[in-house]
Amino acid sequence: MRFEEAQRIKNLPPYLFARIEKVIAEKKEAGIDVISLGIGDPDIPTPQHIITELQKQALVPENHQYPSSVGMLSYRQAVADFYNRRFQVQLDPKSEVVALIGSKEGIAHISWCYLNPGDLVLVPDPGYPVYSGGAILAGAEPYYMPLTAARGFLPDFSAIPEDAARKAKMMFLNYPNNPTGAVADEKFYREAIAFAQKYEILICHDNAYSEVSFDGYSPLSFMQIPGAKEVGIEFSSVSKAYNMTGWRIGWAVGNAEVIEALGRFKSNIDSGQFQAVQYAAMAGLSGPQDAVTANNEIYRERRDIVVDGLNAMGWNLEKPKATFYIWAPVPKGFTSASFAEFVIDKAGVVITPGNGYGEQGEGYFRISITMPKERIVEALERMKKNIGQVEF
Repeated sequence: MRFEEAQRIKNLPPYLFARIEKVIAEKKEAGIDVISLGIGDPDIPTPQHIITELQKQALVPENHQYPSSVGMLSYRQAVADFYNRRFQVQLDPKSEVVALIGSKEGIAHISWCYLNPGDLVLVPDPGYPVYSGGAILAGAEPYYMPLTAARGFLPDFSAIPEDAARKAKMMFLNYPNNPTGAVADEKFYREAIAFAQKYEILICHDNAYSEVSFDGYSPLSFMQIPGAKEVGIEFSSVSKAYNMTGWRIGWAVGNAEVIEALGRFKSNIDSGQFQAVQYAAMAGLSGPQDAVTANNEIYRERRDIVVDGLNAMGWNLEKPKATFYIWAPVPKGFTSASFAEFVIDKAGVVITPGNGYGEQGEGYFRISITMPKERIVEALERMKKNIGQVEF
């Protein structure tokens, strides 16, 4: 018996990281010691006080029942308090905050709330694949905004054709940026808000890396900019700040009407996040932030090892101010895919081909520094030994 897939599933491209995981598994089965610098998943343990809070709350019988699909009010209050303390942004926890089962869930589902078949959504290219994936599943059409090195990997709103701008209903932005590591300033966000106001576009800002930064740089929240709450929302989570990617707990904040719609959608498709996990996230947001500082020092050291190592081989890279990613051009004679294959075949090191993030990612690759320092050093040594000097 053969079951015909729905067209919306057929329209989806294979998920990038699923392919990477398959390659890693195949190499390991062949007995190769693979060092994966592909997926951005913190290797540092979750802070102990967060784990202790989960253990404590897991024993409370009331937490074993269905949670609220929009999150406990105390959790939403903790998110609001975090925004007030970190960004000086005032949020109403009852109407301007909704809990998510990780920010990825909300990013995928917001398209279902506002996009109809045939609608246009503005998506950064290169960008996190879920922006376009959620839109495609909703029947909408992504319009890709090129992010180029010449513009600091910021979209050029003036280059968007008038007909596309008028047809667009949503726009995804993401700074600090995955995969490029680029950052945005207040001037850029003001331009984005003016563009959204002119064309009545909902901005969805992904701020997952706001707490991963270096050299004194402190990333902004989109919500800090005047007018942001009128035109958009922001997604984030505890995943990167507190090494909790597997815990699946995040939030969306901002425009009350949009937050309500997302919460209403969620109430029909999920039953919320386990309350013990919400309490654990609260312990992270409200507790000591020493772990965030310690994480960033670890990542800074790793960033320097990778950038200095690549530059010694012929690259000319600047050190990113935020995220745990290094975005680099492929050497002369390679495509993104062929260079990634070359590196794993010659050195047993996994890097992510840039074209997996969109057409504009062709010619680049991404390295994630979420591996122990010793393995990163070994990966760079393998690349230097087996690849040598490169040309561009």
